[in-house]
Amino acid sequence: MRIAFILLLLLTYSKVTQAMNTNSELQITAKSTPKDFDFEIGEWSVKHRKLKDVFSNNSEWIEFEGDSSTKKILGGFGNLEENILHFPETSFNAVALRSFDPETKKWSIWWLDGRSPSTLDVPVVGEFKDGIGLFFADDVLNDIPTKIRFTWDSSKPDQPHWEQAFSMDNGSTWQTNWTMDFFPKNKLSNCEHTSS
Repeated sequence: MRIAFILLLLLTYSKVTQAMNTNSELQITAKSTPKDFDFEIGEWSVKHRKLKDVFSNNSEWIEFEGDSSTKKILGGFGNLEENILHFPETSFNAVALRSFDPETKKWSIWWLDGRSPSTLDVPVVGEFKDGIGLFFADDVLNDIPTKIRFTWDSSKPDQPHWEQAFSMDNGSTWQTNWTMDFFPKNKLSNCEHTSS
């Protein structure tokens, strides 16, 4: 009976110690999580402006509305941006998935278009400096080797701006083909969206 009681005490102590260590690790993780995309956490109305045909000399732009909602994932080391885009001809859903690498201090961003639900775009990779995030990828679009650049401007946290640009000459020149301007619907507390 005494041995069983001692074993029970040891087991209880082990569980309490483990819980304390886990809480400590969680606190350390929370303190070290990246803050670069904190400006985007919440609900947004989005004004889109997109070049109608990227691969022609046509310079016609189309404008349309959208909705966006972003929450933290991966214990704060990533976030998920859900979008509804109201193109002139149709509306559809899309998702941006972002993940932070604490070793390289860089973000990777994937785009999933609901119209092609089994195809993830090549991730753009980059980082923020002084409120400007630059992210790059190499891809082949319309059989043309293409460099892709995302630019995030968080200098106005209540009205962030995003741009996409392509280069078909290995980065010598860039053509912006899509812009988004975000306007807050109901800015939510960061901690409400943090999950593991």
